[in-house]
Amino acid sequence: FKGGDTCEYLLSSGRFLGEKVWQPHSCMMHKYKNSEAKNCLIDKHIVFIGDSRIRQLFYSFIKLINPQVKEEGIKHGNIPFEDKSASIKVDFLWYPEVNGSMRQRIKSWTEGSVAKPHIIVVGAATWSIKIHNGSNEALAQYKINITSIAPLLEKLAISSDVYWVLQDPVYEDMLSESRKMITNEKIDAYNEAAVRILNSSSRNSKAKVKVFSVSKLIAQETIMKSADGLHLPESSRDTNAMILMNVYCNKIMKPIDGSCCQPQPPLTLIQKMAFCFFTLSIIGYLIISLIHRNNYRKNKSCTDLESGEEKKPAISTPNVSTLEMLLHCFCKLGLIMTYFYLCDRANLFMKENKFYTHSSFFIPIVYILVLGVFYTENTKETKVLNREQTDEWKGWMQLVILIYHISGASTFLPVYMHIRVLVAAYLFQTGYGHFSYFWIKGDFGVYRVCQVLFRLNFLVVVLCIVMDRPYQFYYFVPLVTVWFMIIYATLAIWPQIVQKKANGNCLWHFGLLLKLICLLTCIYFLSYSQGAFEKIFSFWPLSKCFELNGNVYEWWFRWKLDRYVVFHGMLFAFIYLALQKRQMITEGKGDPLFSNRVSNVLLFISIVSFLTYSIWASSCKNKTECNELHPSVSVVQILAFILIRNIPGYVRSVYSSFFAWFGKISLELFICQYHIWLAADTKGILVLIPGYPMFNVLVSTFIFVCVAHEISQITNDLAQIVVPKDNSTLLKRLLCIAGFFSGLHFFSAMQDQSRY
Repeated sequence: FKGGDTCEYLLSSGRFLGEKVWQPHSCMMHKYKNSEAKNCLIDKHIVFIGDSRIRQLFYSFIKLINPQVKEEGIKHGNIPFEDKSASIKVDFLWYPEVNGSMRQRIKSWTEGSVAKPHIIVVGAATWSIKIHNGSNEALAQYKINITSIAPLLEKLAISSDVYWVLQDPVYEDMLSESRKMITNEKIDAYNEAAVRILNSSSRNSKAKVKVFSVSKLIAQETIMKSADGLHLPESSRDTNAMILMNVYCNKIMKPIDGSCCQPQPPLTLIQKMAFCFFTLSIIGYLIISLIHRNNYRKNKSCTDLESGEEKKPAISTPNVSTLEMLLHCFCKLGLIMTYFYLCDRANLFMKENKFYTHSSFFIPIVYILVLGVFYTENTKETKVLNREQTDEWKGWMQLVILIYHISGASTFLPVYMHIRVLVAAYLFQTGYGHFSYFWIKGDFGVYRVCQVLFRLNFLVVVLCIVMDRPYQFYYFVPLVTVWFMIIYATLAIWPQIVQKKANGNCLWHFGLLLKLICLLTCIYFLSYSQGAFEKIFSFWPLSKCFELNGNVYEWWFRWKLDRYVVFHGMLFAFIYLALQKRQMITEGKGDPLFSNRVSNVLLFISIVSFLTYSIWASSCKNKTECNELHPSVSVVQILAFILIRNIPGYVRSVYSSFFAWFGKISLELFICQYHIWLAADTKGILVLIPGYPMFNVLVSTFIFVCVAHEISQITNDLAQIVVPKDNSTLLKRLLCIAGFFSGLHFFSAMQDQSRY
């Protein structure tokens, strides 16, 4: 990576993804909406100077501000445009040749009394070639004229953005007889002259005319679709206009998915403090390691001079203290967080836009499924949804979700709807797993709650600090955290009904069902009462956790999308454990779950239900309408999958260790992808190795998986230290954690105040 300004890459290089999607070299281009364009260009004056090709660019540009504009202006005359609501003025000035008239107009802006335009876009040459029949004298005069204009443009470039648009190639076979003299050879000669002369006298980097050469690359791919061989097709000129908008507006609007022309964000106060903390941790760990290493050397076996025998030391290995383990974890975490920051906050590595094709999604899916089958092993136990099976389920779902994200498959509605089921299945497992634990164990202690909360939230809290993102940005973790607390509250509130108590009296089962009905009622009420939901989560300190862009709407949308599935998971666990207790199901190795007849009927119904849901999801036409039905019907495919996976005994007795391995680090994989596999907060793709897309994915994926695995180990190690089993020690740690978050809130308030 050469480094440098991404604006330069945006203006000069790139490639097409598919037919119409332009990918600048090394950075991501944002697709501006009309409202965004207006906000960026408010109170601005933009001028386009040139021939009919520049007029085309002018129309494409103003359509980004107002799509209703029609190309009805005078062909060979000036065309004004004004948006009074945002005080935006955009003018096209007809100057088809670089001559004295154009020079006089540009010179008028350099005089102090005249207001200078904020953006000036200039370009002309084809008329000079046409009028003078492509003569060499015309080229020589063009060089003289552009030499006289260049200092004026450079002077304007000190306070305005000035762009010189190089001439696009033509499709010579389609040119009319009156334009046959306009050849690509002549165009190249004129472009070469312009590039050589512009900025040749400017030593000030601020006073440079930006050469808009990317239009040439775009035209080379699309000029064959031109109507007359000279003018670009509409899609190409729209791309040029969008590039212009990105060059000027990205540094103002700072869109997440527009990394081109964006400066590196300054470090916040909290980020600086985190950097200092991790640096001190690394230094502290190195010092302790050196001390222990020296002590270990002193205790090494030494030769007894009298007997000539070796004496063994009393201690053969150094003891690892809690402090050393803590510093070791923070040392590794500090190095990992540095990598996170460099990947997605510093302008060190390239970022590219996603582009969806069916092959980019389905081929990797087939590949990982084949891999998963090759790693089939026998399970240690054959119960329904045993630990190995749930890890396998999480693993393959997580891999599919990762492929979905990197391929940009959210634009394809059938895939989107099936991925929504996978997210729902994660939450289903949350309901199933936590309900089963509390129901069987009856352990409602603080230690259990703290352990779960720590393991779920540790990485996200660190990323919120290091990457300067709100907690709700990593929406899935808040979602599973809140649902865990809801499950805990439902079962822990008096009367506490657990399996041991219910076995003594069947009435307790009805009591538990009553609790579940109350939970369902509350969910139903909140899902249809946005106001009540937002009031609950708008209270401090909940608002600090669940607000995104100043409101909790995003949180309400995410919660509502899978509002019933955790309840379904809890209900399934209750029914399954009740059937298991009464020995109404058979879970022996190789045995079907029910009698042969019942198993066959249920298996047939499950397969039909599974396929029916897939057909419905594939026929979705509107994402909003399908999202409304999703919470109620997603459980159909989830239950169908569970039954298909568990009814046949031989299927229940095996699992894929490949998928199970990924399942154990599924949470870390889901969170880490935001910054070190994808880029720009999941909007783009991280590029470590430019020019080799497949090799880049292999390398970045390997690093990404290793980092997720390492973070999983760090989280487990720290959980043992931060959340001890001793209640008095745990209480002290909780007070320390409360103090930490209070300090974090204080510095966050200071940070927000300074930003304001």
